[in-house]
Amino acid sequence: MADDSKMDEMYDQAAEIAAKHLNAALDEGGPLENLVAIMMVEAAVNAAVDATSREDVVRLLEDLVSQIEDDESEDS
Repeated sequence: MADDSKMDEMYDQAAEIAAKHLNAALDEGGPLENLVAIMMVEAAVNAAVDATSREDVVRLLEDLVSQIEDDESEDS
């Protein structure tokens, strides 16, 4: 198993790849960019379930929801 610094590096690399492709999809979507962003989330969730487990994805999504709610409460 990779150590924490290696996992951080892999996470950062994966985030860069994902951002690059998301930005390209949003640019291509033009006026549909909001819908494209939502569909990218759905496609990513489906791919993640295939790559790991439903439980892992649900746990990750719950964490993401908590982060969004925390950010929203900080903005208020």
